[in-house]
Amino acid sequence: MDIGIFSFFSGVGLLDLGFEDSGYEVLEVFEKKQTFLEMYQYSREKMDYNKPKYGYVLEDVEKLLIDNRFKEIIEEEKKERIVGFIGGPPCPDFSIAGKNKGAEGENGRLSTVYFELIKQYNPTFFLFENVKGIWKTKKNRQYIEMKISEMQELGYAISFDILNALDFGVPQDRERFFIIGINKEFLKNKNKDISDFFKNNFLKSEKKISYNWPNTDKFSEGNTLKMPENIDNSLSIEHWFKKNQVLTHENGNEYFKPRSLLKFETIAEGDITKKSFKRLHRWRYSPTAAYGNNEVHLHPYLKRRLSVAEVLAIQSAPRDFKLPSDISLSDKFKVVGNAVPYLMANEIAKKLKSFLEENY
Repeated sequence: MDIGIFSFFSGVGLLDLGFEDSGYEVLEVFEKKQTFLEMYQYSREKMDYNKPKYGYVLEDVEKLLIDNRFKEIIEEEKKERIVGFIGGPPCPDFSIAGKNKGAEGENGRLSTVYFELIKQYNPTFFLFENVKGIWKTKKNRQYIEMKISEMQELGYAISFDILNALDFGVPQDRERFFIIGINKEFLKNKNKDISDFFKNNFLKSEKKISYNWPNTDKFSEGNTLKMPENIDNSLSIEHWFKKNQVLTHENGNEYFKPRSLLKFETIAEGDITKKSFKRLHRWRYSPTAAYGNNEVHLHPYLKRRLSVAEVLAIQSAPRDFKLPSDISLSDKFKVVGNAVPYLMANEIAKKLKSFLEENY
């Protein structure tokens, strides 16, 4: 099945990569921050992926609402294949930990722009991703319920849910809100209800309580610690650090180096109770990889912060996914922390493709 996707708010591209590795073709990429787009391009070139058909666009997507060029491209692509929009608009305004400005915030309004693009260009399907706060907070829920209703009135069958990256094999306790919309015009059964798409395809497990995850151990630099019994090692930090060979990775030596390391010695391995300085446990999964608002994650058994390579591993990025050396660490940690984990994106893409093949 020939499916092309247009990517919005693309960031470092892990969401796109998950879709592309499931058989979709990335047609065009839109990102308004230059360094993010440079990292996206670099990682694809390093992995020998083809350049998107219509290239990379450094632009605010709001301009697409009045872009005749884009309109012509969409119309031509629809004649040849299934066309989808995928994107996770910037989410700080919907975050429970943020300022909670919602849709009125500078970033929050971009969610509205994304839905307006869907209205105007009417893709075969769309995917929307954001923080769970867009559903968990009353004000934000009213906003997103209104947008869901607008999409349904436009003729889209809708499914939405909060999913945890842990359930996709990602070593990270990361909950995110997803919406999938499929234009009923393209379905065999125009009345097909897809509201249970997420429920039927992604069973929510109890990985956080099903295993005997360790709590804390005394920090000692470079020490060894035997793997406990009754854990899922595939979800442990240590498993992914070894799998991605983070110490020899191109970004393995890229981490912030503060002048004083005294504070780093006092935090136990696995102590993530503090608001900022959290030390990961090697035999447990990570809390959400988010590095704004002074959020600092420490290496389990080394006296330093996490490296870019280690955060990529926590986001389940492929081992050969690499970022350029001439980009600031702040931008690297921000864009990687904002990304949809690769395995999560990949599994959602596979299930969506199977559904389209059966029902298109």
